[in-house]
Amino acid sequence: MSVTSSYRERRRTPHDAIDLVDDGDTIVVPIAVGEPPALLDALSERRRELTGVTVLQMLPLRTPGYLDPDTVEHVRHSSPFLGPANRSGVHEGWIDYTPAHFSEIPEMFRRGQLRSDVVFAQASEMDEHGYFSLGLAPDYTMAALTQARAIVLEVNPHVPFCFGDCHVHISQVTAVVEHHAPLPELPPATIGPVEEAIGGYVSERIPDGATLQIGIGAIPDAVVQQLSDKRDLGVHTEMFGDGILSLLEAGVVNNRRKELHRGKMFATFALGSERLYRFMHRNPVIEMHPVDVTNDPFLAGRNDRLHSINGALQIDLIGQCGSESLGHRPYSGTGGQVDFVRAANRSRDGRSFIVIPATAKGGTISRIAPTLTPGTHTTTGKNDVSTVVTEYGVAELRGRTARERAKALIGIAHPDFRAELTEAAERMHLA
Repeated sequence: MSVTSSYRERRRTPHDAIDLVDDGDTIVVPIAVGEPPALLDALSERRRELTGVTVLQMLPLRTPGYLDPDTVEHVRHSSPFLGPANRSGVHEGWIDYTPAHFSEIPEMFRRGQLRSDVVFAQASEMDEHGYFSLGLAPDYTMAALTQARAIVLEVNPHVPFCFGDCHVHISQVTAVVEHHAPLPELPPATIGPVEEAIGGYVSERIPDGATLQIGIGAIPDAVVQQLSDKRDLGVHTEMFGDGILSLLEAGVVNNRRKELHRGKMFATFALGSERLYRFMHRNPVIEMHPVDVTNDPFLAGRNDRLHSINGALQIDLIGQCGSESLGHRPYSGTGGQVDFVRAANRSRDGRSFIVIPATAKGGTISRIAPTLTPGTHTTTGKNDVSTVVTEYGVAELRGRTARERAKALIGIAHPDFRAELTEAAERMHLA
């Protein structure tokens, strides 16, 4: 049978595709833009017909109808990383949160520690050989596919066909749903004086020939804007966004000095503008791979001069980072922060940056604290943290004593809080 005939045989409406879901199933959905809106809307419409179904997805961008506290006995959401769509549900107890390093989620599927009965994913149009691309988010989804009973692809012509380990053949697919809609776009972040100052400290410490892992938000964007004078940068990252695209187009990033996958940029998901998604289409310079490839500290650390940039919500005087919760309340998730901090530590001439504004809530709270707020989820431990940056300077922690760490961190705290931090350090015998 031809691939075209196979495709026609598998076509379903979104409504009919929900028949493939059984009571008690776990449906796995890719991160962010990889989510299939038509399938999730159909699931929402039919949720009361099901019992005990779980949807597992990191960072949903939309708020489909199944995110409903009144119907969690039918369809319940679970996530290893939170955003605006699912954060309040976790706080209220009707959405589940699963702590995990991003890089380890694929192996959790393979070991059966996480279930994958059905996969719903957004895909490119099929090529002449019968392959679809999940290039927007191969993340943990490629591993989930190997464990699933049913695979349903939502085919959207706006999804780029990407290179890398992100392809699914029609013979693997249970059903195909066609949906034509523009992809969600991420608006540019607002960069203020604080972000610009932090970005300046980081960018001046990134050498020519470095390989970058850089994330999402105003501070990473501020770093990117100040790298225009660099040469021969490479990229081995988690997320591909418009900031990196601007460096590629300017010739600042060319990947020619990377030790691993020279000439190629690696990422596991994309989130940005329509221009970014068009750039990815059949572009050999970028490869999209599962997260246990992109975020594996051993693999990423094989790139010399790997520089990682990640944010935090709070840091204590010995360098412990709380990057994912406000006290006991989850705010985001572990994600790939620890993956890339450890990768940079093992990279020759590598360096990891934890970037954090000095204060929160209009300057009334110091983000550098004597100890983490009780209940805070420690994301990156003191032994892994290398360089911490605020708008007031840079604290180098690697190899420093606890007393030296406290002094360095107090030195980059907001001036209004340095005296009380020093008093606390003295009580803790750190000064």
